[in-house]
Amino acid sequence: MNFGFSEEQREVQNLARQIFTDLVSPEKLKASDDYAGERFDEALWGKLAEAGLLGVALEEQYAGMGFGFTELALLVEEVGRSIAPAPVIPNLVSGALPVQRFGTDEQKQRLLPGVAEGKLMLTAALMEKHNENPASPRLTTAVAKDGGYSVSGTKLCVPFAHRAERMIVSAKTDNGVIALLVDPKADGVTLNEMKVTTYEPQYEVALKDVSVAAEDVLAGADKGAEVMQWLTEHTTAALCAHQVGVTDCAMRMTASYTAERKQFGVPVATFQAVGHRAANCFIDVECLRLNTYQAVSRLAGGHNATNEVQIAKIWAGDVGHRVSYASQHLHGGMGIDRDYPLWRYCTWMRHNEMMLGSSAKNLAALGKRIAAGEAYCQ
Repeated sequence: MNFGFSEEQREVQNLARQIFTDLVSPEKLKASDDYAGERFDEALWGKLAEAGLLGVALEEQYAGMGFGFTELALLVEEVGRSIAPAPVIPNLVSGALPVQRFGTDEQKQRLLPGVAEGKLMLTAALMEKHNENPASPRLTTAVAKDGGYSVSGTKLCVPFAHRAERMIVSAKTDNGVIALLVDPKADGVTLNEMKVTTYEPQYEVALKDVSVAAEDVLAGADKGAEVMQWLTEHTTAALCAHQVGVTDCAMRMTASYTAERKQFGVPVATFQAVGHRAANCFIDVECLRLNTYQAVSRLAGGHNATNEVQIAKIWAGDVGHRVSYASQHLHGGMGIDRDYPLWRYCTWMRHNEMMLGSSAKNLAALGKRIAAGEAYCQ
């Protein structure tokens, strides 16, 4: 039985890698360092749209390629490998996929073709203060109004909210959790720029009595929590795939550097301690890859993947932490030199680690599921 990727999946991955190799370079990435410019490459985004990659997981009737989540995860991995300034996760995973899965025909026709063509952007507001579970919002509330809702609250770290046509927002009502497609330009919406270590555009979104029409209700109180849980698990798996790309590139960059850097007249890679440290990084990255694509595969097949996503989160956080330290250590002073590309990868590894949450907390959550008989029992 073949557990590898199919020829078509490899073609998608190779196409994405070629585009990112051609269009992403340290010089271009430098343009957004310290917020000197927006971390978004219009030309790259247009090339991804032209190649059909922005619609890789969208159905053909919405101008997509008709593939699935596995192919999209392979694209995300290549974004991580190049740390490209391309909002693939917030737009395609957190935004477009839930609309395609749960949206009405009108919502799909209105939003998805523009996403595939690179003319329209979506995002999702997934965090509140002291709450990282969008399926159970605490600080965002909504009341029924004119067939739609009036929503108030504050969301944090919303990527590319300033460019988005709609952002998916969860809110609690007296009857349960709902999911809404909120216009960031609507009356009552205030976007406050946040500063993050990766320089990605992120915003605090303050909502005050924002009117959301009936046609922008993605899910009512009977299904809102389910939609947000589905969205969260797919976004988490995508972040893990991004971490695969980032850690893999940093590991290979480190191996190449230690093979060239000489001390006492020989490459430092020949030192046993260096070789062991690099080998541990390789093992870590491969374990992360296997756990990530186990979660991706189950999600792509429509199976329950809560345990697999939880395990991938743990690996992604720990591997990012270990590979970041090891790659900087084996590079020596070059590891933190901002004229050398490694520091950007280390920044993204730690950013992803923080976004995925404490490994201790994630392990505790998995342990509770095991104790309750909710894991490894199928």
